[in-house]
Amino acid sequence: MAKITGIKCIRTRATGTWIIVKVLTDQPGLYGIGSAHDYNVTGAVVAAIEEWMAPRLIGRDASQIEDIWQSTYTSGYWRSGPTLNAALAGIDIALWDIKGKEAGMPVYQLLGGPCRAAVPCYAHASGRDFQELEDDVRRYMEEGWPVIRCQLGPYGGGGFIEAAQANRPKNAWPAARIFDEELYVETIVRMFEYLRARLGFEVKLTHDVHEHLRPTLAVMLAKLLEPYRLFFLEDVLPPEQIGWYRIIRQQCTTPQAVGELFVNVQEWLPLVSERLIDFIRCRVSKVGGITPAQKIAHLCEWFGVQIAWQEGGNTDPVNLTASMHLDLASWNFGIQEENHFRPEELEAFPGHPVLERGYLYPNDRPGLGIDVDEEKAAKLLDPERARVPRYVAEDRKADGTVVRP
Repeated sequence: MAKITGIKCIRTRATGTWIIVKVLTDQPGLYGIGSAHDYNVTGAVVAAIEEWMAPRLIGRDASQIEDIWQSTYTSGYWRSGPTLNAALAGIDIALWDIKGKEAGMPVYQLLGGPCRAAVPCYAHASGRDFQELEDDVRRYMEEGWPVIRCQLGPYGGGGFIEAAQANRPKNAWPAARIFDEELYVETIVRMFEYLRARLGFEVKLTHDVHEHLRPTLAVMLAKLLEPYRLFFLEDVLPPEQIGWYRIIRQQCTTPQAVGELFVNVQEWLPLVSERLIDFIRCRVSKVGGITPAQKIAHLCEWFGVQIAWQEGGNTDPVNLTASMHLDLASWNFGIQEENHFRPEELEAFPGHPVLERGYLYPNDRPGLGIDVDEEKAAKLLDPERARVPRYVAEDRKADGTVVRP
């Protein structure tokens, strides 16, 4: 069996926020790649891999994926944090890539074989007003997308008021806009009333709240949206308030999707085992890679919960590919979030999945089926942009209170 001889990180994209992990072996030409993506604390993840995880794994048998995962997971004693999970995921995904190459099979075959011919995805429709959003939804409908997410601009859109028009304290802190929860709930309900009146109920629609609401308003929104039959309502509550999903379940049947911020088994386990959600939305690289993600998928199957791994605009093609392999091999797959990349970005990742008319298609190459062209990946990087710290958008209420995303 192949022995691990080196582990390195390749930072790419203009912002340097894509961390591609490359695990090298003592077998000529045999290596694996994985995603350790973290948009905000990228440097910390790279340091965790290269300075802390890599030294203890050199010389290990690359085929011992489960043992490497378990021993690395507890090697720092404290565990289940987003930074170390992402670092571990990059290595784990790369080891699955190696195992597939050694076996001469795609990873989805090693996970049990395909349950479907291709992976249906949902699109991201957006607009500054209802009419513009409707036009964007219709565009995706014409392209054949099976499910479409509907947003009014940025997360929280529909609830923002220009600062000059808001009732703020006389000593208000500087802000361009403020977020009003009640306005948001009212606007989003009217948005779906508008869309259903014009589009009907054949098209499947979703919405992402992005945890902007206090719990009682989250319950209210889920209940008020019930007549519009959403495919799911995403992240209506933050991880700190998951107990309120019990109240939502008692109040309505609006399907609930959550998990983008989850990194700890105790965040998803009660929601799944008590059947309080309908879709689990973890990011593969944030829960620790393919190894734990497949366990989550199998757990969810027996409680009637479907998987819908998180993607979005800032993740990389390798993370999307890992998600796709799990999607193909999981019977209880629900839908996959889309991701779009620029042509020059895809050129740096030969063998990437193909997204066409709302479906993601794999190739039949061994392993993940995707590779990284290090020379082209290096050309994508803009050192100046990579040095700029990145933070989540800081929305605030009229009195200055920060909105927890």
